[in-house]
Amino acid sequence: MSQQKPRKKNTLKNALVLTGIAFEMGAIIFLAANGGKWLDSYYGNEKRIFTAFATLIGVAISIWVVLRQLKRINQ
Repeated sequence: MSQQKPRKKNTLKNALVLTGIAFEMGAIIFLAANGGKWLDSYYGNEKRIFTAFATLIGVAISIWVVLRQLKRINQ
């Protein structure tokens, strides 16, 4: 039989961290989308290619940040 150490669970701390993650995701995606809108207006693109591309990059970055923070919580 293997011995498992009981993990200390600080539920309040984890709840606050998870709430912060949601705000971070929103901020990253919002800033990326607004940056894409600015690029589209600056270069005069009517198809909003920069907005779509920047939003996708923002979503990818926010998912990466969430996964990093969740990995740190589980340790």
